[in-house]
Amino acid sequence: MAGDDEKKQNGTSFDLNDFTIIKEGDAEILMHAKNEVFYNNSQVNNRDMSIAVLRTFISQRKQEHDAMLARRTKAGNKVPNAKAENPGDSVQHIGESNDGSEVLKDASNGESSSIPVEQTKNLRGKGREELKPPRVLEALSASGLRALRYAREVEGINQVVALDNDKASVEACRRNIKFNGSVACSKVESHLADARVYMLTHPNEFDVVDLDPYGAPSVFLDSAVQSVADGGILMCTATDMAVLCAANGEVCYSKYGSYPLRGKYCHEMALRILLASIESHANRYKRYIVPVLSVQMDFYVRVFVRIYTSASDVKNTPLKLSYVYQCIGCDSFHLQTVGRTVSKDKSVRCLPGFGPAVPQECSDCGKKFNMGGPIWSAPIHDQEWVAAMLANVKSMKERYPAYERISAVLTTVSEELPDIPLFLSLHNLCATLKCTSPSAVIFRSAVINAGYRISGTHVNPLGLKTDAPMNVIWDIMRCWVRNHPVKAQPSDQSGSVILAKEPVLQANFARAVASLSQAQAKKVARFLPNPERNWGPKLRAGRQITSKHVSLLGPKALNAMSNHEIGEGSNHENGNGSNHENGDGSNHEDVEEPAAKRKKTEESDS
Repeated sequence: MAGDDEKKQNGTSFDLNDFTIIKEGDAEILMHAKNEVFYNNSQVNNRDMSIAVLRTFISQRKQEHDAMLARRTKAGNKVPNAKAENPGDSVQHIGESNDGSEVLKDASNGESSSIPVEQTKNLRGKGREELKPPRVLEALSASGLRALRYAREVEGINQVVALDNDKASVEACRRNIKFNGSVACSKVESHLADARVYMLTHPNEFDVVDLDPYGAPSVFLDSAVQSVADGGILMCTATDMAVLCAANGEVCYSKYGSYPLRGKYCHEMALRILLASIESHANRYKRYIVPVLSVQMDFYVRVFVRIYTSASDVKNTPLKLSYVYQCIGCDSFHLQTVGRTVSKDKSVRCLPGFGPAVPQECSDCGKKFNMGGPIWSAPIHDQEWVAAMLANVKSMKERYPAYERISAVLTTVSEELPDIPLFLSLHNLCATLKCTSPSAVIFRSAVINAGYRISGTHVNPLGLKTDAPMNVIWDIMRCWVRNHPVKAQPSDQSGSVILAKEPVLQANFARAVASLSQAQAKKVARFLPNPERNWGPKLRAGRQITSKHVSLLGPKALNAMSNHEIGEGSNHENGNGSNHENGDGSNHEDVEEPAAKRKKTEESDS
């Protein structure tokens, strides 16, 4: 914590007795008793994961820059010295990209890349400019905790710009910057501005743009993809999970341009809808995305994508998008890509995808299909990045407050099949057939013995990703039911229709070597419980707190807020004890809970 003398030197004029000091990582922030600025301690997982990605990005960016310099040096050495003096030696100048960068083509290997003009001049001259440290934009900063952690914990960052359009939040952010001392003051700056306008007026300026809004990020995406520098990274959170998971499908379509489906895979589908939306916004400016990590954690989804500029690569977007057909009677689902390619001689043409991928009725149970999408059906992780992040997190675990949680998520992500969209739920398959469930190891073994791949998913501990087609999956389940008979069911039910067919594949349930992942074999924890009760979303700053919010905040938080209001002798309309999660621990009488909520709480305790 910064000393009192330092606070006086920084010109801060506030009484520390009016604030609660909250420490996370190397940063400390001051939260006023009124708590007018949004803060949610459960987002420590989000912030730790972002720091891990940011560290890996800086390392990868340096490696890419060194590799590019090595290629140019190698290309320059292949030509005579007389030609090398010419700026156009073995490097062809083929124009400029949208960000004013010069696009060069290496004649030695046909590779093209985009680097800033000032770097290009130095590369062609005697000296070579060093790679500039990255600039970070936190578009919705609130208290500024995230920006402060970036500045104080991530080495190599040049500047962090923190934005907010709420005056109280900007004042709190500036106060916290001063409170964190000279390093924060030299690297972090706070502005009162609309993030959308600021990003639009600063195109291609930031190597990292972080979007973590309260709710949907859809209104920020168009300006965000323009503000990221070529090769930079966009980090984006969406907390409107009810919308993304098909509670309001039409709202999801209006915000993200995709229609969600109900299913056990809905949270992964939410990730893929968000990625498809970001890609759509980027394509309008001849840009495209490359996801490096996409996770569903706690009550939100978070994606990390690199953004590049290339009009030719944008043409491949339809190959990365698919519509989803979900049977309404069983768990069968099928994907149909939006586009396809046709090769002729040395040229490749992009054409519409073939369809329909399914008949009008499900071939397994005879029911109709619901259609959703389009969703991102290309890989949502870069496994090399994930491995690098996991190694970094393990080597610096004392610097990650949420080490246990993020290492568990990264471990599970590292074992996912990267090229398989969505997943099956073993329990749902058994519910359709009204049969007892085989263990995950037995089911995995049957799939592996049939010659297919299978893995878990970080989204759901019961989820299984596999490249086995649905007819193989149902054949395996038919063989299981044959050995574990079920009671007779009405003939018109989906399970009865499926079981009435004889299996084509004779499943082998002998335990396969690869039926357990490495993490499972080593008994590494992969799905951890919440560290405390009421861990999850909090109320938006400025909302009135009532007893109905006890399920979100818990009785202690409500008591603390009520006692604070009584002590001041007034009712603050924006008394946001809603966001204050450090219950004072005193023995006040509990706020009365509604009967239904109280019963639910008691059951969860038992």
